Amino acid sequence: MPVSPSSAAQAAREVVAHRLRDMRKSAGLTVVELADRCGWHHAKTSRIENARTAPTARDIRAWCVACGIPDQADGLVAQSLHAESLYTEWRTQVRAGLKVLQGSEPNLFRDTDLFRVYSSSLVPGLLQTEGYAAGVLGISARFRDVPVDDSAAAARARVERSRIIHEPGRRFVFVVEEPVLHYRVCDTEAMAAQLGYLLTAGALPQVSLGIIPANTASRQQWPRETFHVYDDRLVSVELVSARVRITQPSEIELHLVAFEQLRSMAVYGPDARALIRRAIEALDRPEN
Repeated sequence: MPVSPSSAAQAAREVVAHRLRDMRKSAGLTVVELADRCGWHHAKTSRIENARTAPTARDIRAWCVACGIPDQADGLVAQSLHAESLYTEWRTQVRAGLKVLQGSEPNLFRDTDLFRVYSSSLVPGLLQTEGYAAGVLGISARFRDVPVDDSAAAARARVERSRIIHEPGRRFVFVVEEPVLHYRVCDTEAMAAQLGYLLTAGALPQVSLGIIPANTASRQQWPRETFHVYDDRLVSVELVSARVRITQPSEIELHLVAFEQLRSMAVYGPDARALIRRAIEALDRPEN
């Protein structure tokens, strides 16, 4: 089973924290003495060494100077920045609007040949229609109190980005939970268009679309957080407050094991299309 999705980020922070602590001890300084040399309270030193507070670049440079090894600062700053990039709060990412976010990592998409996506909550972004995406992004904009609601423009950008699904030489493996087909995140017309598109996209030769039936017995995995695997080099996990980027090989492997177990529970082809058609038929039924 996958470990906590933020563990890779925390582990990377701890590597930096332990290195700073070792530097202080090698310099023969106490927590209080280092704090005095850096001009801050000794509690800050403890928080940094225990990875409870991420040091700024200025903190690291002051620390290295205090320990008499200023030449170590640049490497540690880079290492710390990498650790913080693994865990990025959504509120930081959406400051410039949702449209910018859709194209924030063009190299990641361009350099990936095999996309694997598991979703327990939404139709995967690469399969979203514009109307469905506008509904999803509108909810996101309201929830995260985005300064300027550009969800409509962001939806168009998301669909444009998704054209990669038609580029030759790439493969896409999607696994979604059946309830995803029934979550009303947009109006009925847009939802019908989205489900209809799944019937079309799921038939593309480069696409594998599996749906885990809601009545699946003896599950090997319970529904997990939505996650994306880019080749075998990166896992991106979506949380309520942040997106976590996992690059640790052992954690990537764990997510791949979970993905294969989830994939083995899904149905494909005619059985998957039957579940989609059932969801389309349910749109015409009056809500209770």
